[in-house]
Amino acid sequence: MAKQAISTPVIRRLPRYYRFLGDLEREHVERISSRELAQRMGFSASQIRQDFNCFGGFGQQGYGYHVKELREMIGKILGVQEHTGVILIGAGNLGKAIAAHVDFEKRGCKLIGIFDNNPLIQGTSTANLPIMPMESLQTFCELHCPQVAVLCIPKDAAQQLADQLIALGINGFWNFSHFDLRINNPDVIVENVHLGDSLMTLAYCMHRNEVETL
Repeated sequence: MAKQAISTPVIRRLPRYYRFLGDLEREHVERISSRELAQRMGFSASQIRQDFNCFGGFGQQGYGYHVKELREMIGKILGVQEHTGVILIGAGNLGKAIAAHVDFEKRGCKLIGIFDNNPLIQGTSTANLPIMPMESLQTFCELHCPQVAVLCIPKDAAQQLADQLIALGINGFWNFSHFDLRINNPDVIVENVHLGDSLMTLAYCMHRNEVETL
């Protein structure tokens, strides 16, 4: 039987479910209905049921959802126990902040290498990992076989480096380069992150509210 295609909006909601359910666990909530979960998350109860039905459904009629079990099931779907090997390229302010403050291991990944072409910071460490020169990238990938690369590099270098990394076995990119990577390989997954776009969306909404209240 062919696998059911899961829409991108559903996939993007899964980490939010996982996060909210983690909050409920810490509050010692054992079970919750779709209506109660919807109220907390700002979704409709029918939306939550539809999302969960994409994966076979998790609740019991008249009981709702067992919080711990539901979070574990969503965690398995997200692959949070996989610890996929990750390298980070570009150890400037943004790269160092991501390395230090993103808990990779709680999100299905493990940061195993950091690279930068600046000789002034090579040999120093961040997130308990040494910053290595770019010249050692190929050897490192051949030895450790990372699957994901975090790109915190100038946008004019992003495409060429991504192509090089794909040849070295990288099949996933978390891309902060402010350049939308163009990858023709359907087996390579790209998550382009534009922090400025998010800020401008907020600015637009703020401006629209101000205009509507005039």
